[in-house]
Amino acid sequence: MSVLNKIKLSVRLFVFCALGSVYSLAAGEGWTADVLGEGYEMRHVEQGEDYSGRVMSTVVRKLAPDSIATGRGVLYVHGFNDYFFNGEMGDEFVSRGYDFYAVDLRKYGRSILPGQRKFEARSIDEYYPDIDSALVIMENAGVKEIVLMGHSTGGLITACFMNSHPDAPVDALVLNSPFLDWNLGWKERLVPLISWWGLIAPDTRIPQGESTAYAESLLKDYHGDWTYNTDWKMMRSPDVTAGWVRAINQAQHSLRDGKADIRVPILLMYSSASVTGDKWTEEHNRADGVLDVNDIKKYGRELGPDVTCMKVTGGLHDLMLSNRRLLAALYPRIFEWLDSHLPHVSIPEVKDAA
Repeated sequence: MSVLNKIKLSVRLFVFCALGSVYSLAAGEGWTADVLGEGYEMRHVEQGEDYSGRVMSTVVRKLAPDSIATGRGVLYVHGFNDYFFNGEMGDEFVSRGYDFYAVDLRKYGRSILPGQRKFEARSIDEYYPDIDSALVIMENAGVKEIVLMGHSTGGLITACFMNSHPDAPVDALVLNSPFLDWNLGWKERLVPLISWWGLIAPDTRIPQGESTAYAESLLKDYHGDWTYNTDWKMMRSPDVTAGWVRAINQAQHSLRDGKADIRVPILLMYSSASVTGDKWTEEHNRADGVLDVNDIKKYGRELGPDVTCMKVTGGLHDLMLSNRRLLAALYPRIFEWLDSHLPHVSIPEVKDAA
């Protein structure tokens, strides 16, 4: 990161601080053991107040033993109705010499405060201080090359963040099935009207449906390979608000028609197919059950001048929660791409355990 860019970042953080929205550590809080165990630790970050009252984000991390030698780190941003729980993904990056960081955004997961409406947002900009503060924590810890990684709504948020913060200390952007367009069938015709209403009455509830098919494709108790807190990542996607619909719609359109110009290399990952239907079928375990993969590719290719598309045959909506046989082939492809796009330092060869 150049001296000029560091100065610009410091100025931006100063402005956030003056507005009362940049991070400060919660009183008496430092790094403490995280629920994931096995070397994971977490730290709450106060983010001031918004229309709902006090808000905070949470940074989770696991440090690589040889991260000083590589100088590399990853910051992961989860999607909607989600939080960071994929310790196996973090371990993969740590095994390659990356310090792994993740943020639970305000009103999600570890960051939910009593009385808050989970997952609520009225503008994607609300999440920028959550990302900014995590980046500053990483820089202060000595991470020199940063990969920003976002899934679904987190992919939309990180893309918008990089588009509006070109001087952020990020060297590559990895997008895992980013939420770049709606996938609502005929109901999409209602989105402009709901978005307009979101300006007038942002708290109006908008139902999301009753399907549990995607959750069933993930959870070990059903047809998947994973366990997680279903109070934080619910079986059924909860109702949203008109304000949230407006925030998402505006964010998506801010990246279209030539308005996106992300200058870092982008790895755009998506499944080879989408699947529809509210009831679980075997196809839900080998396709994207949330978004239209054709839309991901269409709009993702417009995000910047250096976009690499990676189609993942048999991948789920969250590609990193696909079956382990697929993941064993996918991770090497991701690290190969990173190795070719983060050429500043060499990563020690990982030796097989004896």
